[in-house]
Amino acid sequence: MSRFDDIVGQEQLKEHLYNALTTNKISHAYIINGERSSGKEFIAKIFAMALQCENRQGIEPCHECHSCKQALSGNHPDIVFITHEKPNTISVDDIRSQINGDIAIKPYSGPKKIYIMNEGEKMTVQAQNALLKTLEEPPEYAVILILTTNVNSLLPTILSRCVLLNMKPVRDEQIKKFLMENMEIPSYKADICTAFARGNVGKARMLANSEEFDKVKEEAITLLKYIGEMEINEIVAAIKKINEYKFDVNDYLDILSIWYRDVLMFKATHDANDLIFREEIQYIRKVADKSTYEGIERIIDALDKSKQRLSANVNFDLTMELLLLTIKEN
Repeated sequence: MSRFDDIVGQEQLKEHLYNALTTNKISHAYIINGERSSGKEFIAKIFAMALQCENRQGIEPCHECHSCKQALSGNHPDIVFITHEKPNTISVDDIRSQINGDIAIKPYSGPKKIYIMNEGEKMTVQAQNALLKTLEEPPEYAVILILTTNVNSLLPTILSRCVLLNMKPVRDEQIKKFLMENMEIPSYKADICTAFARGNVGKARMLANSEEFDKVKEEAITLLKYIGEMEINEIVAAIKKINEYKFDVNDYLDILSIWYRDVLMFKATHDANDLIFREEIQYIRKVADKSTYEGIERIIDALDKSKQRLSANVNFDLTMELLLLTIKEN
């Protein structure tokens, strides 16, 4: 799977790259901006492979020539991946040694020399200024692809010299279809992964493959089923358990949010067909019957507030305790 046809959604972005390849008007620098796991690197690799392909027909790389085989194995001498030793920083030395000091050397075998930089938002200001010198006067054969989760971290001078391509959220039905057809995920599980992915195909794929996600989801739903009868010490124990998972706490809070959105929807419509957790309908019905609309709204509001508190580094245990007590009371 390394063709433009394998990219789920992203029609605008694909169209731009199609036009560049068919008219042979390739820019010297592109920024691909999108969420983590949204497929930026996948797109960059296909574009790089197509640019270097010896037998390209139209826009798709052939997968058969020497160049394509090198690209697929990750060993193409003219497709360079920028690395950085410090986990949170791409330094001026990284840029000087891997791009500026290398770019004057002509391509070994391909028509282009392509640099792919993941996590471009980690470039320091000095690193960006060093890159700017190359972007101002790049050699004819050079193409630099900067992949970033935060385009606002890049200097305006960098932005003005690159073509900006924004990843868009993919429609839920496209993600569900991809999970069911390409990963053979059953419909019910595909619905859950799609709801959590919020338009991000990579995240949906990751959740579909994650045993830990299944485990966390079961734990969260069990907690919601029985929280009404739980004592405060049991709630504290449940919070400790949440903290043990190597799992983004926002994803945990999303599980709770989606459950209560299901409760709210069922209370309003008495229709189980559009629920994400429809397999839990007997419990959802029970909670919907017991709760008031105001109570459910208060819980959904408390979940949003908890996310804000945690992103502002408020104490985890305290935030979760407040949240679970709000859920218990309503």
